[in-house]
Order: sequence, then C-alpha cells, then structure tokens
Amino acid sequence: MAENVVSLGAQQTTDPGADPGVHNEKAQPLQGIVAEDTHSTRDAFHAESQPDSLGETSSPADYPPPTDKERDTLRKVYDSIPVAAWSLCFVELAERASYYGVKAVFNNYLQFPLPAGGPGTGAIDPAKPNSHAGALNLGIQAASALGLLFTFLAYVIPIFGAWIADTKIGRYQAIVWGVLIGGVAHVIMVGGAAPALLRAGKGVAPFLVSFILLAIGAGIFKPNVAPTVIDQYKHQRAYTKVLKSGEKVLVDPETTVSHIMLIFYGFVNVGAFFSIAVVYIEKYHSFWLAFLIPGIVYFLLPVLLGVMYKRTVRKRPQGSDLTRFVKISVGALKGCKGNIFLKNIWHNVKPSVLAEQNTPVSYSEKDVDDARRTWQAVQIFLYIPIWLLNDGGVGAVQSNQGAAMTSNGAPNDLLSHFNPLVIIVFSPLMAQVVYPLLERKKIKFGRISRMTFGFVLAIISGIIGAIVQYRVYETSPCGYYASSCDDVSPISIWWQIPNVALGAMSEIFVNVTSYELAYARAPEHMRSTVVALFLFMTALSSALGEILIPAIIDPTLVWAWAAPAIALFVQTIIFWWKYRDVNDDAFMTYEEDFNQPTPENKAGVKEV
Repeated sequence: MAENVVSLGAQQTTDPGADPGVHNEKAQPLQGIVAEDTHSTRDAFHAESQPDSLGETSSPADYPPPTDKERDTLRKVYDSIPVAAWSLCFVELAERASYYGVKAVFNNYLQFPLPAGGPGTGAIDPAKPNSHAGALNLGIQAASALGLLFTFLAYVIPIFGAWIADTKIGRYQAIVWGVLIGGVAHVIMVGGAAPALLRAGKGVAPFLVSFILLAIGAGIFKPNVAPTVIDQYKHQRAYTKVLKSGEKVLVDPETTVSHIMLIFYGFVNVGAFFSIAVVYIEKYHSFWLAFLIPGIVYFLLPVLLGVMYKRTVRKRPQGSDLTRFVKISVGALKGCKGNIFLKNIWHNVKPSVLAEQNTPVSYSEKDVDDARRTWQAVQIFLYIPIWLLNDGGVGAVQSNQGAAMTSNGAPNDLLSHFNPLVIIVFSPLMAQVVYPLLERKKIKFGRISRMTFGFVLAIISGIIGAIVQYRVYETSPCGYYASSCDDVSPISIWWQIPNVALGAMSEIFVNVTSYELAYARAPEHMRSTVVALFLFMTALSSALGEILIPAIIDPTLVWAWAAPAIALFVQTIIFWWKYRDVNDDAFMTYEEDFNQPTPENKAGVKEV
C-alpha cells in the first residue's frame, strides 16, 4: 500500500577506509536485554552514541575491512537478517493487517446507505451483485473528507509519537502504548457497527470515536516500530568475505538496507493484502464482522512482542541529539540571516570555524553534517505529497470509479486493494533478481534515480486513471453523472488494474528509498523523529487532497485524476534536476570521516 516502511540495515553506513578494529557499535550487555547507555553527556567531539548489542562479541578478523580498490571492484552483497528483525516484521504485518483491514471499508461504510433489500448489516441484497455495501449514507464528499482526515491524523500524530519515544519513554514503550490504544479503538469500532445501531441511524458517533483512537494508536506505533527493526542489525560497516564459490565480495550496509527494506515492505503489504478478504465480508455479510476480523489479527501484537521481548534490541530515550540538532539548525539560520538558500549555510556553525572565533561548542563536525543531511532529506520528502495523490487517486475517487463500472459481483473497492498483491510479488523480484542483476552488470541505480523512476510510474498511473474515468463517463447510462447512477458502465472494473499496479510499483522505488534516507541521514537518537517527518508527508498529501474535495464530484472526476498527474510531471523534472547529485553522496557518515579527511570522505561530507 502507499504506506511507509523502514529498512533494517543501516546505522552508520558510508565507510571511508577507516580501520574498523574499533567498533563503536559494540556495547555492554545488560541482563540479556540490550539497552543503550542513558547518559545524556558525552565527550565533546564524540558525536556517535553507542548502539547496543546482545552481548555478542567480534574481532576485527570477523569483519575484514575492504581496501579502496576492493570498494570499487568487488561485487556488493547484502548481510544476513537477525531473528529479532524477522519477528518485528511479523509485528508490523499484524498491525498493518488490522489498519488496512478496517480502513478498506471506510469509504463504503461512510458514503452509501444501507442497501435496499439487504439484511440491515450493510451487506448487499444477493440478487443485486453489482450493488455495493453501505451504512452511514454521508455521501462521497463527506466520505472522502473523513478518509483523508483519518490518514492526516495517522501521519501527523507520529511526530508526537516519535518525539516522546526519542526523548521520554523510548521506542519500545511507545510501541506498547500504540498497541493498547489501537486495541480499544477496535473494540469500539466493532460495537458501533452493530446492525441495530446502523438501522437506527446511530452509527456515526461510535465510529468517529474509534476512528480517532485508531489514528492515535497507529500514529504512535508507526514511527517507532520501523527504527526498532533497523536497530536489530548491529554490524553496519562494510567488510569483505569469500563465498563458497571462491568469489570475494563486499558485504555492503547500503545494499543490505535496500534489500531488507524491500523484504520488510513485502511484509507490510502481506498485512495490507488482508483487506481483500475484508471487502468481501462487508459486501456479503456485515460491517461488524469486517471490523472484527482485523481486530482479531491486531490482538496478535502483544503475543508477538512478548515472545521476542528478551531477544529484542531496545534503545532507551536520549533527548540530547534532538536538542543538539535544534541548536545547530537555529545557529545556522541566524548565521545566514534567514537566507536558507545560501550554499554555505552550515559553514558558520562548524566547531572548527567557531574555534577560530574563540567560541567553543559542545557538538562536533559530524553533528553539523548530520543536521545538514537531515534537512536535505526533509527537503526531498517535500516532493512526496503530490506523488501520493497519484497513487490510488485523491480521496475516494478509485472506489467511486469502481462503483460506476461493471463488477459482476466483485466489491467496488476490490481493485484498489490489489495494490499490496502487486508489491508482494514485485518486492522479492526487485530484491532477489533485479537489484542483484544491476549490481553484477555494474549499473548504478542510485537513490534519486529510483525515486525519479517511481514518480514516472505514478504519472503514468494517474494518466490511466483519467482515461478510464473518461471512458466510464462516455459509456455510463447517466453520462458524466455516473457516480449517482442506478445503472453502471459496461466497462469492467478490472480495467483499474493497470492504474493500481503502476501505483503499487512506484511505492517500491519512492517509499522504500525515502525510508532509507530518513534513517541513514538522521542523528542516531533522532531516527524516529526523522521517520515521523517522512510520514508527515502523507498527512500533507491528505491536506492537499482536502483542498481538492470540491473537484471530487461529477462531472469533473477526470480532472481529479489528470491534474495530480500533470503536477507530478512538472515536479519530477525539478526533483531530478535539483537532487541528482545525491545519488553519489555518502550513504551514512562516521566520526572518523571528519577526523581523518580523505578525498573519499570529502565527497561524502561536501557542502550543499
């Protein structure tokens, strides 16, 4: 789905030829459970906090560092995935199954009335297979507005959830609180869809309460589970090894990140694919059961978290990185007198520059570069909202389009939920075939190239959506008022597949890469916060969709598809022109990059 997933593989990952004989990522075990040193202070110029381990030890011989020549010539391969990371993949699968499961039926539940001749549960009259489920009869605009509001809340609240995790309670405890709040929401949602309440017209209030609670729970859970998954991958520097075939390869953290993100994204969409079953339940049985089944899956979360509790790397909160980041950012803003477009905006806050002015500071050169790289990632994220408008359309336009097409018994919102199926198939294909093939052929498909390619796929998807909508209008018995027509266009609902498939494929290149940037470019104890800023782009897209609500009505639905596609086309040109150099930028940086400058390091820490 157009949903956000994080990689597992990178804590610090661009490695100049520094001697990794001293591995800062190895810490002391604490009663078999990993927990980070909670001291808020550190040596003045030691910018890396110490990640935790489960007491595992390794010697430099276990991870022989590559030479400069080996970096350039050896084939890059990905590292192994820890068991705890796999378990957290299943946690995310269960949470996304519940989230997307209930969200799948929101449009019909809100937009349409109880079907005439139906059992009063929201299900259809079996004698009318082309009809659709409904309950609250609020109309397309209200359904679209509330659907967008739900998405907006679910992706604004992560900023709070990430902040409180990074600075106050820790990521793991935040995950637990998110699960508890979401559990309450599921109970209320099922009860509020009871047939007696729906027939009495009293289903709106309980739905809205559960709606808001579920958004809060998801918002607290989402930004913290992904960095926790990433934290399980402990050795995050490049090293060489010899395969059984005799080939010497470079085990590359960035390649590992990309590989595991694709796998993790596949898990998310296995959960999201659960929505297919739910839309059939709503159409042929009831809404209460359609809400209950995802709730049952959701309550697997405490079990999964409990089983792997002692084997999970858990980071305790440290607010120092966020405080330092804000201090550096404010100092840079003051130094440039508000002109954020200056190329050397970060120069005046470097410790080396301030030392020449007899102004000592407690942060390091790496801290300044972390701030620069973080803000650059945020700038890249600002291109996400318009792309999201092209992935499935604005608001309820896709399910509304399906309702005006011949379905032959299929739910009108079925095809939009084939999005995860495409990703489930496409993710392993990219991870196991396409990306390794590109690596063998020495074809570089960098971060910005991947995102740009994803944008292009989404543009084509939006254009196809507009063409299908035009054909629906042209063939509907009601012409350009097909949405409220009692009859449907003869065009099959399966013509939505190209639009859905291309949008899903674009997520592989845009969402996965964006998460990579969010984690790799953030200070260690700000990673949930930066991930939340990426998630916030979905909220901005929802807000933009709210602005477009007046256009989501007959007879202008063609433009509800075409306008975002045109906007994305223009944006993609600007995006590539402005950020193409990030393809060659450092994936992640180390403290020694700044202590021992080399031509390689300078390429990774250049001013922008």
